[in-house]
Amino acid sequence: MAIRELDSTPSLATLYPKALLGGVLHKPSGGELPDTELVRTGVVVDPAHLAAYNAVCGFRLSDELPATYPHMLAFPLQMALMTEPGFPFPLLGMVHVANRITQHRALRLAEPLTVRVRTENLRPHEKGRQFDVVSEAWTGDDLVWRDVSTYLRRGSGSGSSSRREQLVPPTPDAIWRVPGDIGRRYAEVSGDRNPIHLHALTARLFGFPRAIAHGMWTKAHALAAFEGRLPEAFTVDVRFKQPVLLPAKAGFTSWATPEGWAFELWSASKPHLEGSISSL
Repeated sequence: MAIRELDSTPSLATLYPKALLGGVLHKPSGGELPDTELVRTGVVVDPAHLAAYNAVCGFRLSDELPATYPHMLAFPLQMALMTEPGFPFPLLGMVHVANRITQHRALRLAEPLTVRVRTENLRPHEKGRQFDVVSEAWTGDDLVWRDVSTYLRRGSGSGSSSRREQLVPPTPDAIWRVPGDIGRRYAEVSGDRNPIHLHALTARLFGFPRAIAHGMWTKAHALAAFEGRLPEAFTVDVRFKQPVLLPAKAGFTSWATPEGWAFELWSASKPHLEGSISSL
């Protein structure tokens, strides 16, 4: 694998126009994923940014990073990798279908991190092809955090179909009232300014009747419900189902399992998110 160390964090302001242009001009090669890993050393968290992220996602103010926060540090590298000319799929139209984060220990605000991002495991899906974007945070020689985001590129599929039989949502423990501007607010802290999240008008250009919430915001907001009960080392694994159309009212349900917890988010009869938390 080719290791490419970056001198600075990629600019999302430059990468988004590149992604939009690539969506128009990109000719899918159907080839292999790039054998490249992007690396950024000496990454330090900005306290003001962490506070803003915590406020948007529902975490308490603390010098301990939520397990979902390092995704913010890796996201520019993810974008840079997936907008390179040799990438086999255009970023525009990609669907984030799952995310698994493993925290090996709690991360603190002042810790300098090395962030590494690569792609792997291109495989069939019932609706096209899917692959993983693997992001890691290291302190010295220790892997402290790992994130696997699974993306779907729609097309002719060859994977096996799996359908959930449950049609009636469980009785919620809490009702989420998700404001119509949460996509713009999360975009401010995450840098993820995909047009489907920002306004109804831009979302309709991509087939959505209204703007939709970021999947990683729903995961972070769900994880915030477990604050104070989480072990130091754990994995939180989610699958994104139907998008959350903004504004929204959704029911959140959680229950204990032998490994930790499970949780779901529903609106009426539509499942938005299902996930689990398990101790390491």
